[in-house]
Amino acid sequence: MSSLFVPDDVAADPRLAAQFAAHASEAKRRERYAQWQLLFILIVILGPLVAYPLARLVILSVSAPGGFSLHAYAAFFANPETRGVIGTTLGILFASAGLASLLGVALASMLFFRPFPGTRLLTRFLELFVAFPSFLVAFTLIFLYGSQGSVSIGLQRIFHLDAPPLDFLFGIGGVILAEVVFYAPFVVRPTLASYATLDMRLVEAAKSLGANGWRVAFKVVLPLAWPGIAAGTILCFLLTLNEFGILLVLGSAHLITLPIAIYSAATVDLDLATAAAGSVVMLAMSLSLYALYRRVNRRTGGRNGR
Repeated sequence: MSSLFVPDDVAADPRLAAQFAAHASEAKRRERYAQWQLLFILIVILGPLVAYPLARLVILSVSAPGGFSLHAYAAFFANPETRGVIGTTLGILFASAGLASLLGVALASMLFFRPFPGTRLLTRFLELFVAFPSFLVAFTLIFLYGSQGSVSIGLQRIFHLDAPPLDFLFGIGGVILAEVVFYAPFVVRPTLASYATLDMRLVEAAKSLGANGWRVAFKVVLPLAWPGIAAGTILCFLLTLNEFGILLVLGSAHLITLPIAIYSAATVDLDLATAAAGSVVMLAMSLSLYALYRRVNRRTGGRNGR
């Protein structure tokens, strides 16, 4: 290392200069080791497990016997059923994710601003709930609220009905209910993290000036906490868009969404090119939501969703 990069007092003392050079050499060694680690991750892990499958998916969607072709995309978008599939997908997405977001924010607000003796236990349960597979929620709802579920049979016996009164799960109503129940906790955590950063002196000052609860919520809390709430909401939309298990269990034959259509094209119709084209379209939608989520999450300092 040149003496131009060494402080004068260090360069004048051979022992200090040797220590400085040793530290610099160790820093370079750690940097090279980190670069090799990154290269190993890219080649051994991300390459075969992420990059290669995605590349093959894109290549399959634009391949044809004669070479490059967009026929799969043309067939996907020209299919008269595609518009209905996309409409159904977006309808369920906005209904489920919108209701789940509202419920998640309401739960987080109650847990933070109106705590009760079981608040900590309920919060831990909601954090644990996100680890459950989504199809378990669907089966739980079937066992409870299905036409032969315990609640439905109980109501039938209590009111002496000829048929079970609850028969809505296998369709859009059941799908929306299951997704709201499952994805609302994903909004609770980032919302609570955002509330934890609030300066409660501002809230108390607003109350002391005569503002009621709703005015404090919309004029003080929401403007300060909106990045965390927005991050949780976008995450909820992203996860709901990619939901498959609930749709597979509760979706009827007439409730075809984009994931189900892609699955059917690949496994039933054996039309891999069209399935790949649909997958690329869905991947673009998911990556767009994820990019928006990361942008909003950076405004919260990375506390939400980590």
